[in-house]
This record gives sequence, structure tokens and C-alpha cells, in this order.
Amino acid sequence: MKKSLRLYITGTVQGIFFRQFIKENADQNGVKGYIRNLEDGRVEIFLEGDMEKVAKMELICKKGPQHAHIRSVEEKPESYQSFKEFSIIRI
Repeated sequence: MKKSLRLYITGTVQGIFFRQFIKENADQNGVKGYIRNLEDGRVEIFLEGDMEKVAKMELICKKGPQHAHIRSVEEKPESYQSFKEFSIIRI
């Protein structure tokens, strides 16, 4: 069964290779979607794929790489979008 989820991560997550870390893990787990920095300092992550794989990625996103300091995570269920890959969006 497929699942889509949007996460907003607050904390020390920009400038420490957070986006690359998430992309590498998404690619390894076969999860599609995107990650991008927001102007307010948060990071937005859209995940979609098999329920188990999205759940695994959700845990990875909540922990982050070694130097990340995550203060809060806002979760929002989403409609399935049929992304073809996982992308880092630069704005």
C-alpha cells in the first residue's frame, strides 16, 4: 500500500548536509519525493512510496545526520503524487 507524507523539520538542519543525507537514504530505500530549505529556516520533506519504506524514512528524517539538532517535526498526510525520483529542490 502506498503512502505520502509531508514533514516540516525545525532545528539546526540547514548547512550541515541534511538534504544530501535525506536524499541518499531516500534513494537507498526506494522512496520518492523531494526536500528543500524554506526561507523561515525549516526544511520541508515530501515522502511517498510503500508504507513501510515511508515509515522508515520518517524515522531517519526525525533523527537526521550526526550534526543535526532537530527541535520539532510537523507531520501532514498528503495525497499520492507519483513522483519519479527523490530530488533536492534549491530555491
